Amino acid sequence: MIIEASAPTRVDLAGGTIDIPPLFLFHEGAATVNFAVDLLAKCRIETRDDNKVILESIDRGVRYESSLERISELKNEPRLELLAKLVYFFKPETGFEMVTESLAPAGAGLAGSSTLNIACIGALNKLVGDRYAPEKFIPIAANVECQVIKVPTGFQDYYSAQYGGAACIHFRPDGIQREPLDIDIDTLQERVVVCYTGEPRNSGTNNWEITKRHIDGDPELFDIFEGIRDGSLHLRDALLAGDWDEVGEILKKSHPLRKRLSPHITTPHMDVLIDTAEQNGAVAAKVCGAGGGGCIAFFCEPGKKNDVEAAIEKLDGIEVLDWKLNRDGLTVNVS
Repeated sequence: MIIEASAPTRVDLAGGTIDIPPLFLFHEGAATVNFAVDLLAKCRIETRDDNKVILESIDRGVRYESSLERISELKNEPRLELLAKLVYFFKPETGFEMVTESLAPAGAGLAGSSTLNIACIGALNKLVGDRYAPEKFIPIAANVECQVIKVPTGFQDYYSAQYGGAACIHFRPDGIQREPLDIDIDTLQERVVVCYTGEPRNSGTNNWEITKRHIDGDPELFDIFEGIRDGSLHLRDALLAGDWDEVGEILKKSHPLRKRLSPHITTPHMDVLIDTAEQNGAVAAKVCGAGGGGCIAFFCEPGKKNDVEAAIEKLDGIEVLDWKLNRDGLTVNVS
């Protein structure tokens, strides 16, 4: 049996960091806005006739073997730790080889690890006979990733990976709700440039330190997160209304707020990149993920996307990414 699963990465437009528990519980109406892109994370599982368990990451160039008898050892296996912990969780009863690959650049800030997490869960769940309903995938992904990174993890990335499309994710005391956003996808694709800075993301925002400071009652952080929450909700409204001028204004105001959250969200190289883009038709810059490298999304004036791309491609190390919105989310095929 061959199982092939894929899930889309995402570009986060608003609300990053507020999706980490318990932060969203302190800000009524907390929400994030993102959209899924076709830079996929892929997982391929092929069953074997023996008891071998083989894990391989094409991106990291790591491959190792275990066996069904030693599957308990994967709980603490440091090589390909996320894959190992997922296999330990599902405990398949047949030998298999699992190979993973991501189309997004390493350290891009596009939620590559969370996306790979969802793709592997979809494949492994099929391998064990659909043990879990799809609504269980996101809690499993968040809990296992927390075991890997050893701090609470945000939730928004799993929703884009599993469901695709553009969405507003609402965080409430009674649970998390994904609201699909019916927006003009053509305009979004015509006005957003996504580029890789050439610098792998280096956690420009230390989410755990921010979480601890917030819980300890830092009043400045509380005010910043109120602004992040408000920006997300206003962006949702503007997107649904098709008010693209307002979308640009909201994104433009959001960048300084993120800089207040952490001045390390951009590097000097990223600051030059942002200045160049804005001089050539970009209205606003949105650093993807935690920053400190990785990707930046630029919202451009009408008809200026090509000008922005041409200008920033002249800078050292910059890679303009070819992307389309992904509507499918997680897909799992068996042959």
